[in-house]
Amino acid sequence: MASMTLNEYEQKARSTAKYPQDAALLYPTLKLAGEAGEVAEKLGKAMRDRGWMPGQPLSDELKADLIKEVGDVLWYVASVAVDLGSSLEEVAQTNVNKLASRAERGTIHGSGDDR
Repeated sequence: MASMTLNEYEQKARSTAKYPQDAALLYPTLKLAGEAGEVAEKLGKAMRDRGWMPGQPLSDELKADLIKEVGDVLWYVASVAVDLGSSLEEVAQTNVNKLASRAERGTIHGSGDDR
């Protein structure tokens, strides 16, 4: 499978964006929450219906299903970033910088955005 950069993904994903632009930011944010819930639902149903438990390997089918759902999450993350006037690259770099700062200050554990 060929790899792509976050910017390449963002451009390809955005070419498929079909939602009301007067609802920009709100629509993809709401859908992002729903898609993240679908990832959790897949795992919950695997526990209930397939007997999967944390620590056990994922079946190839479940792994493929989860990858598809995580892809949907990524699509909406890209849309939210663009609607904010940002990019996946900026979001990723900002997050890495934040985590590195927390690690340097020994505040990875704990709670609060500004630790």
